[in-house]
Amino acid sequence: MIVMSEIHKVYRNESVEVTALNNVSLHVQAGEYIAIMGSSGSGKSTLMNMIGCLDAPSSGEYALDGEKVHSLSQSQLAKLRNEKIGFVFQSFNLLGRQSILHNVELPMMYAGINKAERRERALYLLEKVGLQNRIKHRPSELSGGQRQRVAIARALTMNVPVLLADEPTGNLDTKSSIDVMNLFAQIHAEGTTIVLVTHEKNIADHAERVLWFEDGQLKKDTKNGDRL
Repeated sequence: MIVMSEIHKVYRNESVEVTALNNVSLHVQAGEYIAIMGSSGSGKSTLMNMIGCLDAPSSGEYALDGEKVHSLSQSQLAKLRNEKIGFVFQSFNLLGRQSILHNVELPMMYAGINKAERRERALYLLEKVGLQNRIKHRPSELSGGQRQRVAIARALTMNVPVLLADEPTGNLDTKSSIDVMNLFAQIHAEGTTIVLVTHEKNIADHAERVLWFEDGQLKKDTKNGDRL
C-alpha cells in the first residue's frame, strides 16, 4: 500500500538548510496498523505529510497503492488524497458553525456525490461512531472525544483504504482516548490501513508495528511486543 524508497526531504531558506528526512525506505502492506514515534524534530510529522501527499520529497520515490506519487500534478494529488486517504488530526479541524452531520458530509460534497447518497453515508458513519443522536449538534456542544469521533467519521466518508492519524488522542482524557483507540481497532479489523503518529507508548501499543525516528532517520522498525 505504501512504498517509499530512499526518501530525502530538505528544507532551505536563505541561510539555513535542514534535513527533515534522510534516506528513509519504508514498506507498509495493505491492512497493516503502524505507529510512528520519535522526539520533536525527529521527522515523524514530515513523514506523515509525505505519506498523506501533503508534501513532496526532495529526492527518492513514493508509491501509494501502486500510484507513483512523485510524478503527479497538484490536481492529480488532490484526487488521490480524496480517494485514498482519510486524515484525523489532534485539533479535530471541524467547522464550528456547522452541524456534525454537515461536517461529515463535506468531503462527499467536494467529490460531487448527490445529497441523498451523502446524507445516507454520513448518518451511517455517525451511527458507527456512536453519535447518531447528536447529528444536529455543533462541535462546540460535544466533548473532545465526541469531536474526535466526528473527525474519524469524516475521514471515512470516501471509503478510503488508508487512515492517517496525527496525535489523535493528544487533546483527550484517558477514557476518551480509550474510546478512540477502540474505534481505530474496529476500523483496522474491517481492513483499513492505519498509520498514526504518537508520542505516547500506550497508544503505540495498539499498533502492529512501531517505527522509531531520530534525526530524520528510521532507527527501528519493530513488531509490537518485540520491544517490550
